[in-house]
Amino acid sequence: MEIIIGHITVMGSFVFAVSGALVALRNKLDPFGVLIVAFITAVGGGTVRDVLLADKDVFWLFDTNITYAIISGAAIAILFRNKLRFFRKPFFFYDAIGLGLFTITGVQIGIDYQLNPLICILLGTITGVFGGVLRDVVVNEIPVVFQKEIYATASILGGALYLILVFYKVPNPYLQIIPITFIIIARIVVVTYNISLPNIYKKEQ
Repeated sequence: MEIIIGHITVMGSFVFAVSGALVALRNKLDPFGVLIVAFITAVGGGTVRDVLLADKDVFWLFDTNITYAIISGAAIAILFRNKLRFFRKPFFFYDAIGLGLFTITGVQIGIDYQLNPLICILLGTITGVFGGVLRDVVVNEIPVVFQKEIYATASILGGALYLILVFYKVPNPYLQIIPITFIIIARIVVVTYNISLPNIYKKEQ
């Protein structure tokens, strides 16, 4: 399981780095700025998670593969940014993949620490969304998770689905593939059809 989660973490770092770099490029940052935003996006959520777990090392400090994945993701976004635009909303596509991958790693770490299921889901959500929160703050935008689109909800539901599959002893790799795919599809559907949570400010408009 550790090996699988390690691979998922590297893949998640790569795609989150791409999404972070695309946001930086959209804001016309220089190459160094793009790399910094890509790095923050990729490791932000996992770093917050590991800091909360006091006796856990911060995941990227001892795995150079993660650093290479982030640099690669940022470089690909810079070099092929025009090619990546074949998606109508490329940022959301890569962000959805990163959200799915990192949510599952966070939930699994909670399971490894024998935490309450609700806390496991919370850890998964933190891992999945906080990199994006930090990214948006750095580029002076309102974080996506705090806006109308269903973002954290997809992570929460995907994390709950993962726990259910663990309970029923679903074997690898289906144990990871099913909830990751669910989160990715949920995000893409939400963005495509503009689905949102109820607007609590409707009467004030």
